Amino acid sequence: MRFLGNVLATLVGLFIFSFVGFFLLIAIVSVAGSGDDTVSVRSNSVLELDLSKVERDYAGKMTFTDFDYVDIPHDGLSDVLSAIDYAAKDDRIKGISLLNTRVQLGVAQTKAVRDALLKFKKSGKFVLAYADMYSQKEYYLASAADSIYLNPVGAMDFKGLAGEVLFFKDLQDKSGIDIDVVRHGKYKSAVEPFLQNYMSDANRLQMTELLNSIWQSLAQEISTTRNIPMARLDEIANGLMARNPQMARDVALVDVLAYEDQYHDEIRRRLKLKDKKYHATPVLDYAKWVSTSGKGSTASDAIAIIYAQGEILSGEGDVTYIGDGAIRRAIKKAREDKKIKAVVLRVDSPGGSALTSELIWREMELTKKVKPVVVSMGNAAASGGYYIACNANKIFAEPGTITGSIGVFGMLPNASRLADRIGIDTEQVRTHQHASGFSPLVPLDDTYRTVAQEEVERIYTTFVSRVAKGRNLTTAQVDSIGQGRVWSGAQALKIGLVDALGGLDMAVAEAAKMAKTKDYRIRNYPEFRKELFDLLPSFGITAFTPDAVLKKELGEENYRLLERVRRLKSRQGVQALLPMQIDIR
Repeated sequence: MRFLGNVLATLVGLFIFSFVGFFLLIAIVSVAGSGDDTVSVRSNSVLELDLSKVERDYAGKMTFTDFDYVDIPHDGLSDVLSAIDYAAKDDRIKGISLLNTRVQLGVAQTKAVRDALLKFKKSGKFVLAYADMYSQKEYYLASAADSIYLNPVGAMDFKGLAGEVLFFKDLQDKSGIDIDVVRHGKYKSAVEPFLQNYMSDANRLQMTELLNSIWQSLAQEISTTRNIPMARLDEIANGLMARNPQMARDVALVDVLAYEDQYHDEIRRRLKLKDKKYHATPVLDYAKWVSTSGKGSTASDAIAIIYAQGEILSGEGDVTYIGDGAIRRAIKKAREDKKIKAVVLRVDSPGGSALTSELIWREMELTKKVKPVVVSMGNAAASGGYYIACNANKIFAEPGTITGSIGVFGMLPNASRLADRIGIDTEQVRTHQHASGFSPLVPLDDTYRTVAQEEVERIYTTFVSRVAKGRNLTTAQVDSIGQGRVWSGAQALKIGLVDALGGLDMAVAEAAKMAKTKDYRIRNYPEFRKELFDLLPSFGITAFTPDAVLKKELGEENYRLLERVRRLKSRQGVQALLPMQIDIR
């Protein structure tokens, strides 16, 4: 007994030592991180636009409930845009360099950066771009530059847009695992891959028109800055006439074929440095300095920007997904704060849980009764993402925003055939006829299917009524443009789903105008509540976290597929979700 007592005492002692030691480590790191972290920006500096780590509009603000600590990253798109805006007025920054800039952002977000570069150029400062290889999205961004450089043995991608859909019907037949589907909306093609092994005419139509609309928006902007007619750009894409560097130069998509050292020589020439090395400041370092240097407005009035980004699920939420916890708390806080004169909801979401969407919609409805509410749509504000946006006083979208998809569906996995095949039997005992509800090992009966269809219809009717009221349309009008159909922002403007085309800056300006305030500052929300374990990445302790190990072993692309599977497993209830994933490369 004494031996066991000694072992227990030792274990408790080790636990207490580790616990106290961990907090001591945090305290030391916190103190070390609280020193002067000012970015060194010298005169004649160039802002280097590395976007490889920028994935979302909002980097987030995390508060840790176990102890008094707040973590505010500065690697969101909003931070980058603020940095570019401030750099235009910073005499030390003479230009911006897009050096092998890799873009993880979506089309609407990339447009926001591109617009910021065009605005920056109005200050008289230069913007230059160089790459060993340009994807179409990266070239779209680079087309805002004064001059575009390409490695003479590099590569260029300019061939138009295409969509691909995977179908799983034959896999279901072979595996014995079926997906029972209930839906409303002939265009709600999120479930189509589980019902058939070919694309429906309705889905082909919406995808074709959507891709053409996005391409027209991208090509129009490239045409303007490169002074190449739209018809010529289509000819170049159709004929693959820019498939190598020399051909890209011949058709004027790029200006100079050169190696990287020659590109740096050109920057030095513009800075009049001759043979001296110029100082390049990474944009995320500069963004952190801008955010923490106290250079922002000190006005008493404020505009709240609430970022709703990612799939809509339940729970607290995070920078990667929308939960009802953090978002509803943020909207309520902005509504009750007298210093906040208007609210801008920035939506970048393919939708998700219909229930969570309704809960967020309700907070928006309550807020609109107190102060102006404006929505800014990012890459996507579709299905549930449109649900939470539809009752705003005014809605802005980018031309390439994916929106609409007003429809709902439910998917129920059915492994009864697989169970029969491998010898698994099941029996049920119940007190009432329908007490067992749904079981993945029992075929879906007609009664349960009818009940599920009724629930889908009820939620669709509610969704349509929310849109009709918010957009001042009849339910018949909404149903005619609903049915799960996906629209681009440019298309949505024509059919009344949005009010104007423009980015977040225009939405903020409109909110200020509606609130009748000219001098205001921005407050970013939401604030996510985190636990102790979530703090580790803030201190760079990520090498041994489960996600870090998986990402390293699987690679970025495969890890993203795993994330999609995780999201699929976490979906509960009826879904209002975008029927496709759009990734323009």
